[in-house]
Amino acid sequence: MAAGLARADELDDCLKLYLRGNYPEAIKVAEKAVAANEYDEEWRRLLVRALLDTGQYVKAQETIVNAISRYPTSIRMRLLGHEVFLANGNAERARTMLREINALAGSRTWAYTDPPNLVALGRAALLMGAEPKLVLDNFFERARQRAPELRDTHLAFTELALSKGDFELAAKSANEGLKKLPEDPDLHHALARAWQPSDRARMGKALDEALKHNTNHVPSLLLVADHLIDAEEYQEAGELLDRAMRVNPWSPDAWAYRAVIAHLRNDGDGEQAARENSLKFWTNNPAPLHLLGRKLSAKYRFTEGAACQRQALVFDPNFIPAKIQLAQDLLRIGEETEGWRLVKEVHEADGYDVLAYNLTTLQENWSRLQSLTNEHFVVRMSPHEAKVYGGRVLELLERARKVLVEKYGAQLADPTYVEIFPQQRDFAMRTFGELGGIGYLGVCFGRLITANSPASTAHGNVNWESVLWHEFCHVVTLQMTRNKMPRWLSEGISVHEELQANPAWGQSMTPRYREMILSGELTPISELSAAFLTAKSGEHLQFAYYQSALAVEFITAKHGHEALKKILRDLGDGVAINAAIARHTMPIEKLDEAFAAFAKEKAEKLAPALDFEKLDMKEALALPLAEVFTKHPKNFWVLTQQAKRAMAQKQWEDAKKPLLKLIELYPAHVEGDNAYALLAEVCRQLGETDKEREVLEQLASRSADAADAYLRLMELNEAKADWKGVQTNARRFLAVNPLQPQPYRHLAKASEAAGKAEDAIGAYRTMLLLDPPDPAGVHFGLAKLLHAKKDAEAHEHVLRALEEAPRFREAHRLLLEINSAKKPVNQQFSPPVPSVK
Repeated sequence: MAAGLARADELDDCLKLYLRGNYPEAIKVAEKAVAANEYDEEWRRLLVRALLDTGQYVKAQETIVNAISRYPTSIRMRLLGHEVFLANGNAERARTMLREINALAGSRTWAYTDPPNLVALGRAALLMGAEPKLVLDNFFERARQRAPELRDTHLAFTELALSKGDFELAAKSANEGLKKLPEDPDLHHALARAWQPSDRARMGKALDEALKHNTNHVPSLLLVADHLIDAEEYQEAGELLDRAMRVNPWSPDAWAYRAVIAHLRNDGDGEQAARENSLKFWTNNPAPLHLLGRKLSAKYRFTEGAACQRQALVFDPNFIPAKIQLAQDLLRIGEETEGWRLVKEVHEADGYDVLAYNLTTLQENWSRLQSLTNEHFVVRMSPHEAKVYGGRVLELLERARKVLVEKYGAQLADPTYVEIFPQQRDFAMRTFGELGGIGYLGVCFGRLITANSPASTAHGNVNWESVLWHEFCHVVTLQMTRNKMPRWLSEGISVHEELQANPAWGQSMTPRYREMILSGELTPISELSAAFLTAKSGEHLQFAYYQSALAVEFITAKHGHEALKKILRDLGDGVAINAAIARHTMPIEKLDEAFAAFAKEKAEKLAPALDFEKLDMKEALALPLAEVFTKHPKNFWVLTQQAKRAMAQKQWEDAKKPLLKLIELYPAHVEGDNAYALLAEVCRQLGETDKEREVLEQLASRSADAADAYLRLMELNEAKADWKGVQTNARRFLAVNPLQPQPYRHLAKASEAAGKAEDAIGAYRTMLLLDPPDPAGVHFGLAKLLHAKKDAEAHEHVLRALEEAPRFREAHRLLLEINSAKKPVNQQFSPPVPSVK
């Protein structure tokens, strides 16, 4: 008995060596136990596991063959054998393992009811195509209830959720396992994978935990490398791969990542060598090529990524991950017929695949979109929105194409596809394959743009014209570089070009950005792409966009627009970003240094007469209003809060002074509760209509999304018969929300006043599509204009006006006038013919 306990302790110690990453010592101890003919099969399983993790695939196969012979009824040994034979490229022998497991389970069911065997049976059932829900209920759940601390159960639960794309369930399962096994590196790694799509910060913490408990944990090292590749930190990623390959020199995934880096560095020979090494032992393994293709697609190399998935499917036509990734790639490069067919195939083969389910759900809504086309664009929108503002979309895109193609000397493949979704969930599923993406307004894949329509309320007021201009700029730069550009440069140019098209678009320096730059949060140009991945908040993500645009402004200011174009051309030829920048500007180290100085100077010049120091606001606000200019005459934060306090107390005149001072010293500030909006409200309360109008016009000329200001200006300008002002602000409003009837009513009146009947008719017709609050008035206005043109349709609209408002006297008079006009004219009088009696 004592000897048995001692051997159990030795096995437990060996498992600890393995989990801590001391694989050589674990192999040594396990081999010694096997040589001593220890009976417990866990010694041989542990030895095989350690051999696999260190890339000793041939030796692992020899060991598993002997182990299966020794344990002829062990399904757990055969399940491990399935993995070992695949690692050695012996697919038929691997399938034999599954058939033998199935036969044993059928003939000796009673022998496999303990938790470890239940988990093994469940894993084998999944490999043989069993329904996941049945496996969860009949195997994994039963095992968990009987042995809550069994690590195999928690890993099986989590890995199943990960394989189906259910990351929320995967995170929950991994966390439950970590409550029992807080030092298990495999569970920490599984948790990191669950957080990877949505929260890189949490992913990083989970990986830190995994590597704290096992510094040689290859899957975790590879996931860190994966993250670094996303951040375009290829040298650091390569160092992580070196570290992983010192543990397992033949890891297929590690070689696939090496192929990714080689491809992104335009190293064709290196990529080919890495591909070959990823398939050294298993020559038709679809997984490395799928991984390579997936990472290339993440870099917008969709054509190259699709080619990798096609090759993976040659190796295994039923490899679901490659098939669904290929479907996404094809949908993003315009090959939609095949893309949707593959989505359907995946969903039919695996109804539990979350991505395939989401895309299948999306397809029905996507198929209802209406296509608007011209020579250069295919725009897909909801039929309703297409009628309302589809023409404006095409007009905006054509204008962007004319300006940007000429400016960058680009040659684009036609057409560009633009899909505008009225439901944010449809946008998210089309763009990301899953719900989420709340912070995104639009995304460009090279020839495809996806965007939220103004009907989506997820983002509040957003200028859709600036969004489409931004995304079309991506079309230009991505095609110029053949998608070989870092994210910061792509985003920076697009934000920069927004500002060039309209100074109210894009992003400008703000007090918060000023604070972040001066406090040392500016990211060097050489690390800007990482700023998008590691953003701590939505605010930091927006700051990444601003910094990128600032970097482009810096490059063009110091070296000219031609230098930027040359950098883009070099990137298209495969030149690395730092080399391309150095060739046309300065070495990257000096560029980082000069950029930091440029950004600091720009931050310091923001409203230099204002004081942006953040004071103790409680103390400052305790001052009587009269003392604010004495103690804090120019503090941005105090002036703003003092004005708000005066307004809250309805002390309108007292609120004027700080607001006027803010506008005087910082006229460019239009974010949030800006001084313009507050002062306009003060003027309105005081009845100073002309001053209100003046202040709102200043705001409207500087802000791209001040919809309330635009609407109020339409009302004020209409009262003044300033029809040009009405039209200007109606157009501004429509760039934010073209789905509201109010601006069309103002446009109709302004057009009528200007004698532009056709424009007024168009505005009235659009209003009727938008459920206007006064449909009778709209029909009547349209009827008047049509009658003036002698258009017979006037009769229909005046009748509709009366249907809505039967006592509408003007409509009655117009109806009589229309009916009178219908009577024949120019008929000669004919006397009656007398009857003959």
